[in-house]
Amino acid sequence: MSRIGLVLGGGGVTGAAHQIATLLAIEAATGWRPNDAEVVIGTSGGAVVTAMVRGRGLSIDSVVGDSEGLHDYADRLRSYLFRRGAPRKLGTWARHGLLRGIRRPGVNFVLGSPAPFRVDGIVEWIEHDYAEEHWPARPTIIVAFDLATGHRVAFGTEEAPDVSLADAVAASCAVPLIYQPHIIDGRAYLDGGVSSGTSADLVLGSPDPLDLLLVVAPMALRQPRQNRRFYEGFLDRAGSIALDEELERISAMWPHCETLVLTPSPRELEAMRANPMSPDRAAPSFFKTLRSLRSGLAQPEVWTVLERHLMPQSA
Repeated sequence: MSRIGLVLGGGGVTGAAHQIATLLAIEAATGWRPNDAEVVIGTSGGAVVTAMVRGRGLSIDSVVGDSEGLHDYADRLRSYLFRRGAPRKLGTWARHGLLRGIRRPGVNFVLGSPAPFRVDGIVEWIEHDYAEEHWPARPTIIVAFDLATGHRVAFGTEEAPDVSLADAVAASCAVPLIYQPHIIDGRAYLDGGVSSGTSADLVLGSPDPLDLLLVVAPMALRQPRQNRRFYEGFLDRAGSIALDEELERISAMWPHCETLVLTPSPRELEAMRANPMSPDRAAPSFFKTLRSLRSGLAQPEVWTVLERHLMPQSA
């Protein structure tokens, strides 16, 4: 059996729904369980899916829980994801956002800025539904961004602080302007996507080379979207450039490791619009992905790789 690495990139609520459908479709087609991956790396929405994979297993039941319908499911997501937080002082933003943004204009301006929501509900959600232990026994990396140092933090590695899975996922999901930074042991963390939407190069910390790296990246499209909105083009360019650089590093170190990058099709993207953080779009994104992958996984450039690495080989 091949050694598989799984990278689940950021993409908000709809991106996570896309990833869940993708992984379930791959499992149904090949019999390979995502939790069998040698290492799983999750960022932002992908961090939530990582907790599902490494927690109680990825299944329809693990996703919908006790929800009795689509509206009930969306309301349940909303109750965890969007909890209002008390306004915080502007000092953190001034030190780590405004001053840094003056020196290096761009996304730095919004780091640590005031935001309406807190991620406490995400901590509760992961603890209640998915985390069976402090940290998964199998190699698992959750990527966040340290606001003070301005560097990514790979929770689950020896270099990172020891935190719970729930706290790591919440930190990785703290999208600037939407969520306040998540404070763990006095340090402020933001969405890991600030550094990279995928951080695929972290697989190089594995003790042995992988045979296949499977990347599910909802926001790393290489082809322009139809009628794209301004922020979609920015996110796609940033995501694809970062991922390409990471894959180049992996190829240089592990020349025999194959990579398969799966991104949403145009039909799936329409279902994921217009707001990737909308709980109401989670179910449509999930079902559209399942329908699309009936033909998507059958594409020769996809299926030959899946068959070679994920399906049992006859003697």
